Amino acid sequence: MSLSEEERTIIVELEKEKARNTFAEVDILRQAGLWNNIANRLYYAAFHAVSALLIHDHHQVSTHQGVVIMLHQYYVKTGILSKEDGAFYSQLQTMREKSDYNCTYNATEEDTAPRIGKTDFINKILGLIE
Repeated sequence: MSLSEEERTIIVELEKEKARNTFAEVDILRQAGLWNNIANRLYYAAFHAVSALLIHDHHQVSTHQGVVIMLHQYYVKTGILSKEDGAFYSQLQTMREKSDYNCTYNATEEDTAPRIGKTDFINKILGLIE
């Protein structure tokens, strides 16, 4: 589906807002010690930020795996983002999948807290749009 520039602008703004709002939930969840939920919200905040960037740059977003592939193809391999940025996004995705779908895994403070501190990734992604 092809978007008009007006539609693209609206969707990008909605994705950016979703990224910011989702990340804002992390602090509330941290106070409650809900680490599985934090893993989920960290990933989705990043997912919405990356989706906004991809849509802004006229790439079609359809699946979570597709977003990872396009992030690496268009931004990491080209040097716009570092390999560490790409790895961080992949780590967030893996942690979210484990905490959401694996009944024997529970995210811990040790798993999630260091990643909360690396959330400049989201600002970096959103900054590429500005």
